[in-house]
Amino acid sequence: MLNAVLNEETGELMEYRNLIGDPKYREIWGRSYGNELGRLAQGMKGRVEGTNTIFFISKEDLPAARWKDVTYGRIVCSYRPEKKDPNRVRLTVGGNRINYPGDCGTPTADMLTVKLLLNSVISTKNARFMTIDIKDFYLNTPMKRYEYMRLKLCELPPDFIEEYKLKNKATKDGYVYLEIRGGMYGLPQAGILAQELLEKRLNAQGYRQSKITPGFWKHDWRPICFTLVVDDFGVKYVGREHAEHLMRCLQSDYKISYEWDGTRYLGLTIDWDYANREVHISMPTYIEEALLRFKHQPPRKPQHQPHPHTPIRYGEKRQFTEPVDTSPPLDEAGKKFIQEVCGTLLYYARAVDCTMLAALGSIATQQANPTQLTLVKTRQLLDYATTHPDAIVTYRASNMVLAGHSDASYLSETKARSRAGGHFFLASNSPYPDNNGAVLTVAKIIKAVMSSAAEAELGALYINCREAIPARHQLEEMGHAQPPTPIQTDNI
Repeated sequence: MLNAVLNEETGELMEYRNLIGDPKYREIWGRSYGNELGRLAQGMKGRVEGTNTIFFISKEDLPAARWKDVTYGRIVCSYRPEKKDPNRVRLTVGGNRINYPGDCGTPTADMLTVKLLLNSVISTKNARFMTIDIKDFYLNTPMKRYEYMRLKLCELPPDFIEEYKLKNKATKDGYVYLEIRGGMYGLPQAGILAQELLEKRLNAQGYRQSKITPGFWKHDWRPICFTLVVDDFGVKYVGREHAEHLMRCLQSDYKISYEWDGTRYLGLTIDWDYANREVHISMPTYIEEALLRFKHQPPRKPQHQPHPHTPIRYGEKRQFTEPVDTSPPLDEAGKKFIQEVCGTLLYYARAVDCTMLAALGSIATQQANPTQLTLVKTRQLLDYATTHPDAIVTYRASNMVLAGHSDASYLSETKARSRAGGHFFLASNSPYPDNNGAVLTVAKIIKAVMSSAAEAELGALYINCREAIPARHQLEEMGHAQPPTPIQTDNI
């Protein structure tokens, strides 16, 4: 769903070629694409300013040594209601054709870091949360090594073709060539180049990224820290003047937008209740749109179970593994459907509805070679999502001490495997801490075959304690000292 727009009437996902072919959408999305091209190039008169990221060239001007590096462009459309211009078109580079000689890895905050920060805000006296977004983040990064791309002339907006006189530069087979001189979406090196430039600028003002927690930044002495995911800042501050200092530092080199109430971040809707020292996170309409996309009808009866359970065999001293799945294999369409469901629901499950994680993990192990039984399990998960569409996680103020519960289910997965489960939250420093909203939920299949339920419990305990170590480091970097972490388990 990242590169297409959902048609609310039909439930179909529409890419750019579909949008401009529909009279209802042609004008608005064609104009948006023209603005995007103008922003990348030298602007569109009276509409947008250019960034000089790309320059249109004749085919003859392409360096002879770079012919093999010429890549293609992909037009990506998305509807982002939290943005000032919700109808967004981005021209991205076919990164698989780029032969960049350096390292392209870019540090970015993960969901655990974001959730710990939200807890830190609500648990710190007088702390507040805001969000900042850098506009055209990648487009402000100069490159020493230029890249090259070609586009079909027929796919460009007519007004853009006219303004840039592209018919004079087009080849006989209908392509126009361009030189990429700045960071651009899709370039493998764009993220790291943009981040290195940002880091250099912020370091000069006293802001430094953690060496052990990717995407977490704090100031040398100011009571301010933030998580960074590409160009999206989630900022915790104590004292508005410190947040304004960060904004001034960014505004000296970038165009930014910001929200003081901090209610939208990374697709999350955040409801702050500072008076009662609570924060609620949710993703309203996400499941509704997903169900529309998959054309899934509501079940006749409410489904309160995301995944079929392993039947309990009362009175038996031995527990046997699940029988081998002998149902017929699915065709390519069925395989793609299951993969799309897993991909769509995974972020939602990790963000707000951890009850789906075990089901998704089990289905994901079978999505390479799915069967009819896999499809039945997938539809049960969609029935569950239909019955419970709007999950909300609530975090309450605490002493920011990490605590966890560990458990295991023995022989509950195929091939005689067991599953480890973990629930981590932030509470007071107590042997029996009060529960709180989950910051991390572990639902992993144990790779090794466990010889007993007790061994499965020990294996799960090891996995969960290993997951707790990075969380402890992150909390200490946020200024919350960690005593020994209590982990509850149900095996002696």
